[in-house]
Amino acid sequence: MSMLQEFKEFAVKGNAMDLAVGVIIGGAFGKIVDSIVGDLIMPLVSRIVGKLDFSNLFIVLGDNPNNLMALAEIKKAGIPVFAYGSFLTILVNFIILAFIIFIMIKQMNRLRTPAAPAADAAPAPTPEDITLLREIRDSLKK
Repeated sequence: MSMLQEFKEFAVKGNAMDLAVGVIIGGAFGKIVDSIVGDLIMPLVSRIVGKLDFSNLFIVLGDNPNNLMALAEIKKAGIPVFAYGSFLTILVNFIILAFIIFIMIKQMNRLRTPAAPAADAAPAPTPEDITLLREIRDSLKK
């Protein structure tokens, strides 16, 4: 079998196609969830607890001769900086995102209909040759 035929069989298998569809839908879903977090939830949280943007929190690790105060200006000047605020913002966004996904999955599982229990299957009838062998065995025991 040629490599091209093997690749063709792999590419059209159900698992590979399911994975491709999952990745595409996952990318689109990720954008939706990012929008929910960034455009809907974070503004509400910021309104309730105050400005929740840590992106301008940093520690200057080098000399800052011009006393620059904005992170973008300091990075542009090439001054080493420990920008922990961006990490905190991303961490808060991740926690909110994870919670939203948890709630969504929990609701989807709740809405999913439970699988019907499997009916007790009757045992298969014993084949005739086995039945005859058992009768012969029983008659020899007597």
